[in-house]
Amino acid sequence: MKLLVTTPMSVILDRDDVTYIRAEDETGAFGILPGHADFLTVLSVSVVVWRNGTDTDHFIAVRGGIMTVRDGDTVEIATRDAVGDVSLDRLDVSILKRFREEDEAEERSRTSTTRMHLAAIRQVQHYLTANRGPIGPGALHPGGDAE
Repeated sequence: MKLLVTTPMSVILDRDDVTYIRAEDETGAFGILPGHADFLTVLSVSVVVWRNGTDTDHFIAVRGGIMTVRDGDTVEIATRDAVGDVSLDRLDVSILKRFREEDEAEERSRTSTTRMHLAAIRQVQHYLTANRGPIGPGALHPGGDAE
């Protein structure tokens, strides 16, 4: 199988001799073998394990991402950040911890930005409705004159 792992800035891995892939999404861990059915899934912050033709395991920590399987022989992972290594010991838990902390910080930032947008919309709405009286025949305008 072909395995392609990319970030917005680089190609992390491009191999044609992959015999097995293990990844993780919200539902848990799963494996991919040659001939797997086509699908698309959203990966969690996790370690992707892949095995080459010599049955050697390799590891890539991914900061979430999208995994697609096409034609049973092409697996592509698009992720925001990834770090690969041949040793799980060298691919330290701190990398996964850093990825999770960055995701949490981004979520807090999105929440804060959304709150600011909502506050601005409320202020505009308050301003627009503050000088508006009833609309219709006989209604008083803000200056007190009837229509």
